[in-house]
Amino acid sequence: MSDLQIFRSVVREGGITRAAEKLNRVQSNVTTRVRQLEEDLGVELFIREGKRMQLSPAGKLLLDYADRLLDLAREARDALHDEAPRGVLRLGSMESTAAMRLPAPLHEFHQLYPGVSLELRTGDPKVLAEAVLAGEIDAALAAEPLCEGPFEKTLIYNEELVIVAPPHHPLIRVPRDAQPQTVLAFEYGCSYRARMEQWFAMSGHVPAKIVEITSWHAIIGCAAAGMGISMVPRMLLTSFLEPHHISIHALPPGVSHAPTMLIWRKGAASPNVRALREVLLAKAEPAAKKMAKRARA
Repeated sequence: MSDLQIFRSVVREGGITRAAEKLNRVQSNVTTRVRQLEEDLGVELFIREGKRMQLSPAGKLLLDYADRLLDLAREARDALHDEAPRGVLRLGSMESTAAMRLPAPLHEFHQLYPGVSLELRTGDPKVLAEAVLAGEIDAALAAEPLCEGPFEKTLIYNEELVIVAPPHHPLIRVPRDAQPQTVLAFEYGCSYRARMEQWFAMSGHVPAKIVEITSWHAIIGCAAAGMGISMVPRMLLTSFLEPHHISIHALPPGVSHAPTMLIWRKGAASPNVRALREVLLAKAEPAAKKMAKRARA
């Protein structure tokens, strides 16, 4: 890149002598560097007539590229030291969080940082964590328990979990109260499924059957129809069905809440990720804000 800077300076200053003065170099060094550049490229960049130097056709072509490359290099240097959010932010999220939690904060983020282009993908916490570690996404919203890895994280939501069952189902306190004891859940890797299996294990039971379904709408609809029970975030129920279509049952403290974290790879908190974190915390529950403030102290 320095050879291009010397070449451009010779062109702009009108010769070796002035370019050397401008660059604070000796003339012989500037002459040598120009000759080396010509040898590397295999073309004559200047037409030499005595001490006069005029750009050759190849030199004119290179000058255009040199201007663009050097300007781009300067822009890249400036961007590396600029803390303003810009460019692309690749965010991962669980489907339920994306549907119910993110519309408002992402709208605000877009209003505050129009220079950031947001890409959103959904998946279960295991897939999202792996994508963060692989560099496929910059950050993700995933519920604990999370797989081990070099993550930094901030609590954003602490979702209340409940059991949903058909309407008029008798009170469910423990798994054996459910009839039938069929679990409706996402595939393996879903943190809510893991918590439901934990709830069964706490009572010394295992589900009679697990039916894997890939949609929250379908899971809640099947529970309402009597196909089985499921563990879901309470906030989902506000938009899926009327209350009389299902029965809702509280869970014991050990499994009743699922902390949802914003995670990113350790040491890789870009200005975009930091800006998103602040917007999400501004919309988060008081408990999440308090914990984040304590972590920063």
